[in-house]
Amino acid sequence: MPFNIALSGLNAASTDLEVTGNNIANAATNGFKESRAEFADLYASAIQDTSSNAVGQGVRVAKVAQQFGQGSIDFTSNNLDLAISGQGFFVLENTDGTQAYTRAGAYSVDRDGFVINHANDRLQVYGAATGVGGVTTFNTGVLEDLQLPTTPSAPSATTGVSAALNLDSSQLPPTAVFNPANPASYNSSTSTTVYDSLGNAHTSTMYFRKSGSNAWDQYYYVDGTEVPPSGQAAGTPFTLGFDGTGALTSVNGAATTTAAASPYDPGNGAAPVNLTFDFDGTTQYGSSFAVNNLSQDGFTSGRLAGVDIDTEGVIFARYTNGQSSALGKVALAKFNNQQGLRQIGDTNWAESFASGGPQLGEAGTSSFGQIQSGALEASNVDIAAQLVNLITAQRNFQANAEVISTADSITQTIINIR
Repeated sequence: MPFNIALSGLNAASTDLEVTGNNIANAATNGFKESRAEFADLYASAIQDTSSNAVGQGVRVAKVAQQFGQGSIDFTSNNLDLAISGQGFFVLENTDGTQAYTRAGAYSVDRDGFVINHANDRLQVYGAATGVGGVTTFNTGVLEDLQLPTTPSAPSATTGVSAALNLDSSQLPPTAVFNPANPASYNSSTSTTVYDSLGNAHTSTMYFRKSGSNAWDQYYYVDGTEVPPSGQAAGTPFTLGFDGTGALTSVNGAATTTAAASPYDPGNGAAPVNLTFDFDGTTQYGSSFAVNNLSQDGFTSGRLAGVDIDTEGVIFARYTNGQSSALGKVALAKFNNQQGLRQIGDTNWAESFASGGPQLGEAGTSSFGQIQSGALEASNVDIAAQLVNLITAQRNFQANAEVISTADSITQTIINIR
């Protein structure tokens, strides 16, 4: 009997060494969670002897329990490296169509633009959608692969120009007939770039000419071609009226700050450009001409320049034209019993009957942690503790081997009795 008891001890110590060795081997594996060997004693009967004289039958490995403590966050220079600070798992779709869950966030992009890990598993997100009022929302009911755009983004024609300027009230009206080639025929000018429906850039210039007390004319040109107010003939300027305090009171004779321009045909196959000016914030003070704000809402086409991911998991694509758009939101999963998850390798887990089904959600909501972009979660293995465990398991193995040696000596003595 001592042989069997000691043999169970050897097996238990060997398993403990294996678990400890696996922890040490994965001390540098991102997202790895250490395990712990748990033991239980053995008796011949489930009902112990009431005389308290029952002798144990050895030991068995009751469970190899995973320890899902938080690993340290190490920062990197790759925005697609993701770490979870708190609860939750990233959701992956394997190449066979099944789902896996992981804390390892080292992702890259394949040739088709899909965000994948080293095993070509695709990161799952909630897709972006346009909600009421043009607000970006996310379809949290359906998971989809995260795919970065590989084609240029579409351009957008300019529809509005906002200009907040100060026109110098101390200047005198020019005497020369207006001519954009003659600086003496106007008081001030400023330019900006506008875009047509094909994304081509065009230089637009506004010329300001004082026409009287508290009154100014604005002539507008695009690529050297005059663009008069909507419905007006060429040579007709936009008119700006001010009160005695220098505040803008009218545009083209109406009590408003906006005015539409006539369509401009760029002549390159693009649709005519229809602009509306907004002069809100324009003043006439006794100081030099100044451009406080001059902006327009169009842009040319652009290619993907980079990806940003915020703490809530929203993925933004940045383009070379200065625009950005939301591509989706990283999905997270949690389980009622995460220790019941089944390890499937590659630092991935799969759900099991013991773990229960996944509960999907978003970073920063409920009990889900937040996402850190440009960072990886390190293994939660404590090397110092594992080395101590290694020594302990080794001593246990040696002690059980000594029990076998002692039992063998006793048996040999009995056999030698004559």
